[in-house]
Amino acid sequence: MLEGCKTAKERWGGVSEIIDRWINGRQELIVLYCSINGVDQLNDDKRPLSMKLQEFCQILVDYVSAGHFEVYEQLNQEGLEFNDGGIELAQSLYPQIKSNTHLCLDFNDSCETVSNIRSLQSMLSALGETLEERFMLEDKLIEILHESHRENIL
Repeated sequence: MLEGCKTAKERWGGVSEIIDRWINGRQELIVLYCSINGVDQLNDDKRPLSMKLQEFCQILVDYVSAGHFEVYEQLNQEGLEFNDGGIELAQSLYPQIKSNTHLCLDFNDSCETVSNIRSLQSMLSALGETLEERFMLEDKLIEILHESHRENIL
């Protein structure tokens, strides 16, 4: 997942401040996810799990919100300006992204009532798959609405 984030940053980093900030938020989300999930053995974040989980949920909600209320709008505007067929293709992705958003927000809501580490691990595993799908959909959206006519912007 982290490698995919680096690839996205290399491909779209510097494109715009909003997308850059959003991709940085994605990377922060992934790093904290790995720390909570115990995947990142090199991370020296010794905070209690509850503190890391609380921060993770806040970053998750911020990331999802930024996508819906900033990034997608900017990308749609760009697609409309270029009118190169990207909008129609992007519209087919939005229902999947919306469904994915509900799963992310459900995770956030359920973290308040998690009762044991086993159920948290199960929830984190499912969320990892959800985030993987989300990043793929968002990368397609960026490619369709931005990359397809990037040469015309430069």
